[in-house]
Amino acid sequence: MGYVIGAVVALLVVAGAAWLMLRSFRSRQERDAVLTAHPMPATLGAPSLECEALYVATTPAGEPLERLAMPGLAFRGSARVEVVPEGVVLRIAGEPASFVPADKLVGAAPATWVIDRSVEPEGLVSITWIAAEEEPGEHPAVVDSYLRARYAGDSAAIIATITDIATAVLPQAPTDDAADVQPTDHAADAQPTDIAADDAPRPALQESEASDD
Repeated sequence: MGYVIGAVVALLVVAGAAWLMLRSFRSRQERDAVLTAHPMPATLGAPSLECEALYVATTPAGEPLERLAMPGLAFRGSARVEVVPEGVVLRIAGEPASFVPADKLVGAAPATWVIDRSVEPEGLVSITWIAAEEEPGEHPAVVDSYLRARYAGDSAAIIATITDIATAVLPQAPTDDAADVQPTDHAADAQPTDIAADDAPRPALQESEASDD
């Protein structure tokens, strides 16, 4: 009888914890639904860079421990990164494609850890950008999106290519503080590695599993 009572209590504790986690995540989704990526243009130019990556998370700029549950960017997954003249397209498997215009890109930098993930020094790429808002406030909503490049050498290529198109855009008007935001660099805060680096030769790109819908 005692075992039965113990099992019931354990099940109730687990169920309660699961309910609280679900409730917390739904609250975060509702809170962050006011932030989104930007509308996809009807046409895009030829990409200057295409590569495969693991999308890790999006956080407020400079706050790598605070995950944002933005539509299309709430979950980690395999992704395809495309840098085009108009901006950056991030195609995450199972999610609608996310687009960041060049004039909303602050820059890109190496990073080492975010949320519950850490890699070798500078093993992540942090893309800093200005999110779209339902009701824009006095200051722009600046966020960091973190990627883990699939193949050796792609991290540096992503950073260089995004930096090129971000710096080619005319500066923002002095009425906001976007110009004061620098790409987030967590490389100095290296943590123990828990994601293995993949140094395999890079094969020809495969078609993305993600939908453009």
